[in-house]
Amino acid sequence: MGWKMGWYRILSVTTGVSLLIPATAVGADQAAGATTEVRDWNKGGSAVFTHTPPFPWDKPGVSSPVLHPGTPAAAGMSEASLEAMDPYLEQAVQDKVMPGAVVLIARKGQIVKHQAYGNALQYKDDQYSPVDQPIPMEKATIFDVASISKIFTTTAAMKLYEEGKFQLDDPVAKYIPEFAANGKEEVTIRQLMTHTSGFEPFIPLWKEEGNREDRLQAVFAHPLKSPPGTTYVYSDLNMITLGALVEKLSGMRQDAYVKKAITEPLGMKDTMYNPPASLKPRIAATEYQPWTERGLVWGEVHDENAASLDGVAGHAGVFSTAHDLAVFAHTMLNKGKYGNTHILKPETVELMEKNQTADFPGDEHGLGWELKQGWFMDALSDIRSMGHTGFTGTSIVINRNNGVMAILLTNRVHPTRKTVSTNPARRQVARLTADAIPVAIPGDGKAWFAGYGDNLDRSLVTELDGFKGPLTLTFETWYRTDGDTDYGVVEVSENGYDWKAVSDPYTESSEGWKKLTLSLPEGARFIRFRYHTDDYANGRGWYVHKPELKTADGQQVNAEWSGVGWEMRDR
Repeated sequence: MGWKMGWYRILSVTTGVSLLIPATAVGADQAAGATTEVRDWNKGGSAVFTHTPPFPWDKPGVSSPVLHPGTPAAAGMSEASLEAMDPYLEQAVQDKVMPGAVVLIARKGQIVKHQAYGNALQYKDDQYSPVDQPIPMEKATIFDVASISKIFTTTAAMKLYEEGKFQLDDPVAKYIPEFAANGKEEVTIRQLMTHTSGFEPFIPLWKEEGNREDRLQAVFAHPLKSPPGTTYVYSDLNMITLGALVEKLSGMRQDAYVKKAITEPLGMKDTMYNPPASLKPRIAATEYQPWTERGLVWGEVHDENAASLDGVAGHAGVFSTAHDLAVFAHTMLNKGKYGNTHILKPETVELMEKNQTADFPGDEHGLGWELKQGWFMDALSDIRSMGHTGFTGTSIVINRNNGVMAILLTNRVHPTRKTVSTNPARRQVARLTADAIPVAIPGDGKAWFAGYGDNLDRSLVTELDGFKGPLTLTFETWYRTDGDTDYGVVEVSENGYDWKAVSDPYTESSEGWKKLTLSLPEGARFIRFRYHTDDYANGRGWYVHKPELKTADGQQVNAEWSGVGWEMRDR
């Protein structure tokens, strides 16, 4: 399906001049997206139209200062790819991956999809006993976002950083002296934010006797598992400590400071800790917890440790909606600004977005934000993608190169955490969001695309007869794969069974379109473009445009290409 809006490039055959004109100036037949020859009215010759999709991959254009409803076309996105999320999430609800979900996709400040699925309340116990009156999920349903709370904690801390309250490489013990206990004197604030402090992931703090202050002191006294800076281990203890630091330096409890510094200025009225009872009908229920004697947790924080800290903690405790989280994400995309409201300086946001854990490849992390994590970001993942997940089944992904966000909120722990992983759903939402952003195809506007999927081994093949001499293969290619284990390669064979690679693997990113020429050995009767993926995540994929074969004396060889799973696409 062609693009109905955007810009078209005219190449005048008579003059050789290339011009861009808006789609509104193109006739209906040209607006279908095909290359079309038309009259050059000034010169009496002809011109060729080549369609350029609006706002293609890595070129999102100018973003709106605030979020507003928009259309996929206006954001330069494919409606079909966005609609493909619906049957997938509906099936996930039916398969009890989660009782319900809300998805929000926005690009350039335009909300192109905001949809609710399933139920916010469905069960009354961990035996899946249904409630008498289920509560449907709504677009404005409030979720316990779990560990997404960590990015609020880090943002609050960075507000204090801007005020000169601390330096990132200051020891935590400079401000919380009791934190120095058990060999933690050298742990820095940066190490808390990047999970390189040496803390273990978790302790059952909720089993500690005493009040909130007693439990915080238990964290301060807890020993490290590894020397500071030597390992990356995602740990709630880091963020509990960082939240305590926010309280120490601001003189306010964390919930009050987050409201003052972040949510109130941004107008995030549905984002809070400890929501009032009056909001309970709008809140997605979480887990039935007999071990904490709380029964069905609904309207209160799910995380046991956060609950033991009076619902206000650095690692968990925030409740929010998809729209409010989108406001927060848009603020990060706009370098700390939403409309006329600044909550962070641009240089602070750049610092938060920068990879701080280069010594731990695969665990890329900014300040508070996770970077380049294909396990939930999928085809949106690159070094300029940032996001976070929450144990309750929540996730947020921001791809800065494309000005796009993908938010998926679910209540997958309702009524029990003993369910299948939500990660496939997270990846699928991110994958289809990425697929909705077109790749600008050169020339005639169509190219072979290898498709998506885990454990793929797809070949685009041609068979030649009567050519014994060496050949050259020329083609243009664009690719973005999820690491070294996902790759494309060109191979040849004499018999169709035994294959030999004639190219290096095409992996990671081509950084735009590349034109390549390969020398093929004598006797290469079969030639194929082979695409391989692992069982984990996908990138945006592999495109092959206009593969051409020529003999040693420059004669073109006719070749017909075909392959199961490969398709000709215009985006």
